[in-house]
Parts: sequence; C-alpha cells; structure tokens
Amino acid sequence: MQNLVLASTSRYRRDLLARLEVPFISAAPAFDERAEDARFGELGAEAFALRLAMGKARSLRDEHPDAWILGADQVAVGPGGELLHKPGSEERAIAQLMRLSGAVFRLVTGVVLLDASGGDARTAVDVQTLTMRSYGEEEAATYVRRHRPLDCAGSFRIEDAGIKLFTRIDGADFTGIIGLPLIAVAGLLRDVGLLPGP
Repeated sequence: MQNLVLASTSRYRRDLLARLEVPFISAAPAFDERAEDARFGELGAEAFALRLAMGKARSLRDEHPDAWILGADQVAVGPGGELLHKPGSEERAIAQLMRLSGAVFRLVTGVVLLDASGGDARTAVDVQTLTMRSYGEEEAATYVRRHRPLDCAGSFRIEDAGIKLFTRIDGADFTGIIGLPLIAVAGLLRDVGLLPGP
C-alpha cells in the first residue's frame, strides 16, 4: 500500500485527517499560494481552490515519489466576490470581520489526491455558505483580541467563540469550514484503497 502524505503542516488539517484513522505523514509544500492570486478572477473560486490544492500536492512529488499526496486549499470569497486572505494582524482581522458583519459569504475548499508515481489525481470541492450576524466593532475587536484568528481567512474559527458571530451555516460537511472536508476526503481515500469499504 502506498503511503499517504498530507501536503500541509496546518495543525487544523492534521487534526482533522487523524480522525479518519489512516496512517499519514505531513510535509510542507513548496508552493507559493499568493503568487497565484491573479488567477482567481479568471478561474472562479472552485477551479482556483483546486489549482492551489494541486500545486501543493505536485510540489511534493519528487520528495515522495511513491506516495498518495493529499493537497487541500480553502478560498474565502467575500460578499462582493472578492478573495479574502488570512489577516495576519489584529487590525486587519477586525477590519475583515467588520466587512463580513451582516453579510453572506462562501468558503470553498478544493481537495486533490495525487498519485505521485503516475500523476493521476482525484478531486473534490466543498462549498460552505456562511451568514454572519450584524455585530459591532467592539464585539469583533474583543473576539479577535481574545482568540487571535490571525491565521484564518475570514478572521474567525467556528471551533471557538467565533461561532457566536453566525446566524446560519449551509454546507454538506462542517469540517469543510475548518479546512479539510472529511466526508469528501474519505471518499477519495476509499476510491484508492486507503480506507476500507465500497
């Protein structure tokens, strides 16, 4: 059986994949996601997310030539259709949350399972539609300073008090919000024999 490599060092994705109880290792992809930003408008969110996931997976082929490589990337699409990035600072996180107050936006996650030896790939896309409450800047600032979601596009985590900012979440699999839609991933792994079952 081929090894499984997760093309990510994200603790969120590692913790999620571990739930499936399949052995894997994590590796840092040698891929610059931000260098691809100019392609977002041309490709659209779903194809763009898959492009990033594929880029991460392909970047590890030489290092892991006999493995299945699982790449994933999440794209946050703002209410005006703009690409949202990880804020990186408290000020940008607060501003991003205020942009989303009372708005509906999407999280689109592309997943690629790449056979490093042959180059064949299986793909899936998960889309979550999120509706935020109308909250004020003081609430947004308190949340950001207390929970510091600076590494999360959208500037929230549903795993912590960020869930209080929402009125509705629509999607097939809530784990897609965290960054790795496990129902889709499990299906891809079953397709290649890394998980049991039809």
